[in-house]
Amino acid sequence: MAEHPSVKPVAAADRIGAKRARAGEPASRDWWRRVPRVLTAPRPVFAALANDDDVDVDARSEPVLAITILVGMAAVILTPAWGTVMDDSTVDGLVLLVVTFIAGLFYGAAGYFLLGVALWLGAKAVGVEARFRIARQLVAFAAVPFALSLVLVVPVIALRYGWDWFRTGGEDAGTGRDVVVGIGLAFAAWSLGLVVLGLRTTFRLPWRGVLGALLLAGVIVAAFAVLPTVL
Repeated sequence: MAEHPSVKPVAAADRIGAKRARAGEPASRDWWRRVPRVLTAPRPVFAALANDDDVDVDARSEPVLAITILVGMAAVILTPAWGTVMDDSTVDGLVLLVVTFIAGLFYGAAGYFLLGVALWLGAKAVGVEARFRIARQLVAFAAVPFALSLVLVVPVIALRYGWDWFRTGGEDAGTGRDVVVGIGLAFAAWSLGLVVLGLRTTFRLPWRGVLGALLLAGVIVAAFAVLPTVL
């Protein structure tokens, strides 16, 4: 009887990876469909996040990445630093777009991990044995409203203020900027409400546990914010 050639470990790993990718394609499509549902029917979305099957968890990666980048871009556009970025004469519209995307990627990733760590530790402190990755994904899907703020904020900035938004002075100075930032903060508050719903639904916490997890997460975030000024 002829001996079958042994399968090399690399080839075996490739086959397993390809099989897992094929299995995850339907789940990935389902999670893309759930993204807009966070805005209209969030409870089933957060209930689905409780599924810790590896294929399902991996299938959320692409939507989570897209949400994270959009959230980061929304955040940097509203920061005071972006109100002076075009004071440098070498920064034109194309450069601004590229820099905003890159900054959004880094700021979004940093916020995703920092807030994910804070929420995960807060949940663990009140007795939830949750995977860190699921806690991060909860943060990402809860941030969908803030990512959506780009759809409203960017047209307002473009039509009302133009490049003045990114320069010192101009028509956006004072109340105008405060109003736009206030719109962004309203969407951020919506996202915070979804974090509360996520803690209740995904982690099945009672209201007392939700409050405790949020307070502890807030303390951790505040500590991270204060730490650089102390060192």
